[in-house]
Formats: sequence, C-alpha cells, structure tokens
Amino acid sequence: MIVMPLDLIPLWCFFPLLFVSGILSIELAYCFGKWRRIRSVDEKDSSIAAIVGATLGLLAFMLAFTFSLAATRFEARRQAVFDEANSIGTTYLRARLLPEPQRSEVAQTLRRYTEMRVQYVAERRIDELITQSEQLHEQLWSQGVMVAEKAPDSVMTGLFLQSLNETIDLHSKRVFVGLQSRIPFTIWLALFSLALLGMFSVGYQAGFSESRRSPVTAMLVLAFAGVLFLIIDLDRAQEGLLQVSQRSMTDLQRTMQP
Repeated sequence: MIVMPLDLIPLWCFFPLLFVSGILSIELAYCFGKWRRIRSVDEKDSSIAAIVGATLGLLAFMLAFTFSLAATRFEARRQAVFDEANSIGTTYLRARLLPEPQRSEVAQTLRRYTEMRVQYVAERRIDELITQSEQLHEQLWSQGVMVAEKAPDSVMTGLFLQSLNETIDLHSKRVFVGLQSRIPFTIWLALFSLALLGMFSVGYQAGFSESRRSPVTAMLVLAFAGVLFLIIDLDRAQEGLLQVSQRSMTDLQRTMQP
C-alpha cells in the first residue's frame, strides 16, 4: 500500500491538532498585533482588514478546490465498487456457458474471489487482498484459455473472456482510485500553510484594533478545522468516518451462493 506523509499521523489526531494550531496562531498574532499597535503609527486598521479579507477569501477558495478533489476521488471509489460488482456478476453468469469441468471450477473460483474481496476490505487486509486477487486472476484466465484452446471458434467462450478481462481491469482501477489517486502532499502543505496564515491574520487584526477576544473566534477555528478534517477523511480510503459502501459486493456475494 502506498503511504503518504500525512498517513503517518492517525486520523483522529488531525481535528485537535488543527484546532489547537489555529487557536495558538490567533493568540500569538493577537499579542503581536497589540505590540505593533503601540510601535506603529503609519499602519492603518482598514488596510489590515482588506488583507485579512483577501487571505480568508483565498483560504476559502483553496478549501473548496481541495474538497472538490477529495469528493471526486470518493465518488470514483464508489463507482469502481459498483462497476466491479456488475462485472463479476456478468462473468459469473457467462461462466455457465462454459463446458464442464471448467464451468464448475470457474464458478467456484469467482465465488471465492468475491468472498475474499468483501472480507479483506472489511478487515483492511489490502496488501494481502491485492496479492491473492492477482493469483486468482491468473487462475481464472488459465481456465478460460483452456476452454478457448478446445473450441477456438466458440462465441460463448469469447464472451466469457471479454467479461473476465473487464473484471481484471476493474481490479486495477480500484487499486488506482483507492490507493494511488490521492491529493498531492504539496497541495496539503499549501492548504495548511494558508489556513495558519488566515488564522494569524485574524488574530493580528483583533490585536491591532485592540478589540476584546470573542468566542466567535473559536467558532471560526472550529469551522475551518472541521472542514479540513472532512477533506482528510475523504482522502483516506481505508479508514475514517466516510467509507465507500460495499453493499453492491455483498449483494453479489449473496446471489452467487450455489
């Protein structure tokens, strides 16, 4: 499994880390703003407010952009599960067109393949799942080739091999969209940096204008931390609160029972 730098941090740690980092940034900037207020006579509060608005606007744009990337990848993972379940089901039905003993052997292998994918995903044994899936692909393809060699002009065998090839391709697609298609670390770095700058600018303006600390500030940090945590959760395919439903695969497994 591909490990991104952020994957080294447990998911549950992100929300408190983001919240505490935001509060600390605002408090440090508040003290710095009060210090600057005493020593600066040319700096105007109106110009600071414009900069704060621009920074928060840019942060909102970056959050929307990153959320769109994560949501698109989440939808791609959901669609890949649905497409794979349909492809396996089609392959299983077309296996009935094969002669014996390949008909029973292929059907049994496909049932084991589906059961394994449902079970291993639930248990998060992803590396083992990929390895054993590839072994079953080779076994299924060898059984199909064996039938094709006996009847090279058979249309039924051609249909089976076509659907089997699609099933193998969809396995590769699930591996790509689930493990390899992630938000780049550079975007994460830019987003976190911009979030800290945005909180710093809010605190600096409050300190420079000598306004009292407001509980609304904590609500602002809470909101940004919640959105960032949601994006991180969407980007992690194998953990978190937002997981792709395996209902289509479990339904397929139930229909494949002999």
